[in-house]
Amino acid sequence: MVDEYKMVIVVRTDLGMSKGKTAAQASHAAVNCAFAAKKKDPEALERWMSNAYPKIVLKVEGEEELFEVKMAADALGIVNSVVTDAGRTEIAPGSVTCIGLGPAPASKMDKVTGGLSML
Repeated sequence: MVDEYKMVIVVRTDLGMSKGKTAAQASHAAVNCAFAAKKKDPEALERWMSNAYPKIVLKVEGEEELFEVKMAADALGIVNSVVTDAGRTEIAPGSVTCIGLGPAPASKMDKVTGGLSML
């Protein structure tokens, strides 16, 4: 069986972002990860793109938990991008809002994000 490649966006819920703000931040993470994968893991990007770009959005309760996810992704060599807000609208400048992970094989990604809940 061929492992499906996916991208996961993990969003902080403690910031109280509106749905629109959350969508914008998640979009930043996805775009950042795609550009990073193009440089660091072009094969993963191609496999993800050839399978209809699967993306899953999950949640964490705060910044500490988000950085635990990042550490786990780094340990497995999963491309990732932490998104920090400019602070022009709803939240303070420099607030870490979410992290994008991948694209990476689902089996590898699940080791990092398998215990998280859907947003």
